[in-house]
Amino acid sequence: MRVLMIGSGGREHALAWKIAQSPLLTKLFIAPGNAGTAAVAENVVIDINDHRAVTDFCKLMAIDFVVVGPDAQVVAGLGDDVRAAGITCFCPSKAAGQLEGSKGFTKQLCDEMDIPTAAYGRFDSEAAALAYLYTQSAPIVIKADGLAAGKGVTVAMTTEEAEEAIIDCFSGTFGAAGASVVIEEFMEGEEVSLFVLCDGENILPLTTAQDHKRAFDGDTGPNTGGMGAYSPAPVMTREIYEEVIERVIWPTVRGLAARGTPYQGVLYAGLMLTPDGPKLVEYNARFGDPETQVMVMRMESDLLPLLHATATGTLKGHDVSWKDQYALTVIMATDGYPGTYGKGSEIQGAEGLDSETLHVFHAGTRRDGDRLLAAGGRVLNVTALGKDVKEAQQRAYAGVEQIAWPEGFSRSDIGWREIARQFTNSD
Repeated sequence: MRVLMIGSGGREHALAWKIAQSPLLTKLFIAPGNAGTAAVAENVVIDINDHRAVTDFCKLMAIDFVVVGPDAQVVAGLGDDVRAAGITCFCPSKAAGQLEGSKGFTKQLCDEMDIPTAAYGRFDSEAAALAYLYTQSAPIVIKADGLAAGKGVTVAMTTEEAEEAIIDCFSGTFGAAGASVVIEEFMEGEEVSLFVLCDGENILPLTTAQDHKRAFDGDTGPNTGGMGAYSPAPVMTREIYEEVIERVIWPTVRGLAARGTPYQGVLYAGLMLTPDGPKLVEYNARFGDPETQVMVMRMESDLLPLLHATATGTLKGHDVSWKDQYALTVIMATDGYPGTYGKGSEIQGAEGLDSETLHVFHAGTRRDGDRLLAAGGRVLNVTALGKDVKEAQQRAYAGVEQIAWPEGFSRSDIGWREIARQFTNSD
């Protein structure tokens, strides 16, 4: 099978790394890729926002299967255009991809299908949003309705902070994504992610993970696209898992199918484990980043046929197996991220670290001859396996210590919640 992977981040490097191990694969391209993906695929220079350019390349290179990674391409309908060109594609339709592209869309689906979620209001004007805010109490959550690269959410601890977030959205801070705003009640609890493949009718649950959104230790600082993750997340017990499948996942699948927009792709459910039970925080219509990095390290099954079965409506009967280990990834980011940051600083020591228990996935990197340079905010994902979260953490940070990059930073406490639980339970 000749495969084209779309994207250039850590998620895409991780997916390409796993797909490259498949005996079904004959050739793997990635557009545009990064400095790390060149080791497992052929990087190709295509404007992935130009859907005609993508389909022309597919026809020229006799591509059998396209795997779309980034959210922007999902929401823009790249999958629809690839399929219209007669090529099989792992990517939800543009209509179903609104699960991620519009928080208001997802909230309406939750109302329709009685999916447990936070109480909310959706507003198209600053005045209306502020008027609603003044009827509520803090803490409260302000969300840009559209895609904002993981940065359009503010958990406001005061009404003043919420006011500022609303004004920021409508002033254009997040572009078109902030043209509408969703205001949600603040949910108490612990957040966890569940990943499920869906072929429009059948589902195959994959695994759980916990991301670390805040930039700095102790879950402080601004929200980011994610500074690290681990998998599985034991806080998601079997009982909670079954409740989520029954009350969140299946109603979503059935609701979208009933609307005539069946969902084919990966459902990434962000969940809050509240005292009243699990509730949906939001959906993403693609694999998580950095959750994919820990997922592929643990996966024993061949990923390629699972993705293909999802895209072709033949998922029924497929299964997935996992290593009896934990995985943890630490993001190394450029100083200043998620705000303003520089590009072009040199990274040394990131190569030659890979082993059976450690892998360095690239995100914002590029080559300059033999030099490896930073080319983005989140740059490297140092990912390790271990018998428990603590061992995986120790191995990942040992890898981080081998990398010389003065202009970068990372959190030092990825996995802290589960390690604290393990320590408590061992007493």
